[in-house]
Amino acid sequence: MSLLLIFGSEAFSQHDFYNNANYQFTRADTLRGMLRPERTCFDVTFYDLNIKIDPEERSINGFVEMIYNIEEDFSTLQVDLYENMDILKITHDGQFLKYDREYNAVFVHFPEVQKKGGAGKIRIYYQGKPQVAVSPPWDGGFVWSTDRNLKPWIGVACEGDGASLWWPNKDHLSDEPDSMGINITIPAGLTCVSNGNLRAIVDKGDSQTFQWFVSYPINNYNVTLNIADYTHFSEKYISFDGEELDLDYYVLRYNLEKAQKHFKQVHQVLAAYERFFGKYPFWDDGFGMVETPYLGMEHQGAIAYGNQFKRGYLGGMIPRDMDWDYIIVHEIAHEYFGNSISCNDLCEMWIHESFATYMEGLYVEYIHSYEDAVRYMRTKNFFLGNREPIIGPKGVNWENWEYSDHYGKGALVLHTLRHAINDDVQWFKLLRVFYQKYAISNITTEDFVNYVNDFTGEDYSAFFDQYLEHPALPELRYKIKEEGKNLVVEYKWYADVKDFNMPIKLGNPENYVMVRPNTQKWQKVELKKLSRKEFDIATELFLIETKKMR
Repeated sequence: MSLLLIFGSEAFSQHDFYNNANYQFTRADTLRGMLRPERTCFDVTFYDLNIKIDPEERSINGFVEMIYNIEEDFSTLQVDLYENMDILKITHDGQFLKYDREYNAVFVHFPEVQKKGGAGKIRIYYQGKPQVAVSPPWDGGFVWSTDRNLKPWIGVACEGDGASLWWPNKDHLSDEPDSMGINITIPAGLTCVSNGNLRAIVDKGDSQTFQWFVSYPINNYNVTLNIADYTHFSEKYISFDGEELDLDYYVLRYNLEKAQKHFKQVHQVLAAYERFFGKYPFWDDGFGMVETPYLGMEHQGAIAYGNQFKRGYLGGMIPRDMDWDYIIVHEIAHEYFGNSISCNDLCEMWIHESFATYMEGLYVEYIHSYEDAVRYMRTKNFFLGNREPIIGPKGVNWENWEYSDHYGKGALVLHTLRHAINDDVQWFKLLRVFYQKYAISNITTEDFVNYVNDFTGEDYSAFFDQYLEHPALPELRYKIKEEGKNLVVEYKWYADVKDFNMPIKLGNPENYVMVRPNTQKWQKVELKKLSRKEFDIATELFLIETKKMR
């Protein structure tokens, strides 16, 4: 048993930083983010979403059928729907159920106690004009746009804000349905693209219903719809074992030729991630990418793509000698971390974003070299905030977009862990086995920390505590003194976590020496045939601060 298990399951759930900081969380935040008894009493197994979209009115009308298992006796359960959306009625076994609303929470009351071990089904009828995204995908809501031919071009992105801004559900990351039906009715002449496989298109004269089905568990915020005058083309990806995966692309008609050329790189991205983690996780539902009026989002099996067929991030943000599309690389990474492996609380979004961002570096290593990957990872240093911990406050559905350290900083933490372990065979096996063990499931930070400890046989608890629970980076303080042709180096960690003792590489960059400083006392090493001018610390491999002492 690792030390973290002895510390207890709450070790990474709520740090003193947030307990002591001046954050004002409200009753609405708690209702949205906490697993209260009205939520833990049931487990959703299936959603059947049936809605009609009116592009002119920018409105939704329809119902959601929710099937669930009863985990504890209850007479009231909580579902979620933004208060600007109107509930028309809620039914259960042919009866109308009473309900009341508090902020965006809906409390549904049953006339009789629902008994543990059973199953239930409710249908929620609703309508309204959903929240509009001001700056998607960084804020949640609908995007009501038009293409250059002035035809409707509609999408939705709701990570963080939550799927309940446009359809009723149990809007908590810990509860994913086992499968889902998505049935969207839109005006004739347009196409609606959603998650999973398209089962049928039902013609209703002046409208059409697109019937999609997702056969895997799915995050609520990954449920999507895309409406436009799309054209469709498809390809086959051949996995390493020879199995074929359907690749489906939906783009605006006038971008077809451009997309057919640009999306060829998807094959190489899928191959890279298959190499490191295994085959694409949602094989039976196929792989999809949809052109959207916003930059991108990892919608499962229907990735939102809005990078305008440019290299990098709208043409920039990657080294100039590299030529690959950031959105394609990052969002496909999310099919593994974010969609297949998911967190249980928004405070731990580093499980989604840090791993997906780190996978960008793995992609560079796959198509170029290790040295290029190190060079690419160094670009993440320009975006560090170091103002708040990577892990946020639990139970209030809060995510820090101001500094976004759960992206680049978290990726550099994984980059650092690789070099602290200092054994690439072990590192890549650790990543692959961990992913395959937890694929298609929800995990916590503790799951990963415990796994690393067990896999390596070393205790990395202090490492994760420092990097995930504290804003500041560990600082390596050192002194150097020449003695003849040799260099004597003294070193010590300065960190928030008293047991922090991460190994570090220093000395000659052509042949670094690995040492293990701690926070308790100064240690020293003698480096043979090394001058003061030649001395270096491997800050390209480790996310640290350094301070030379007199």
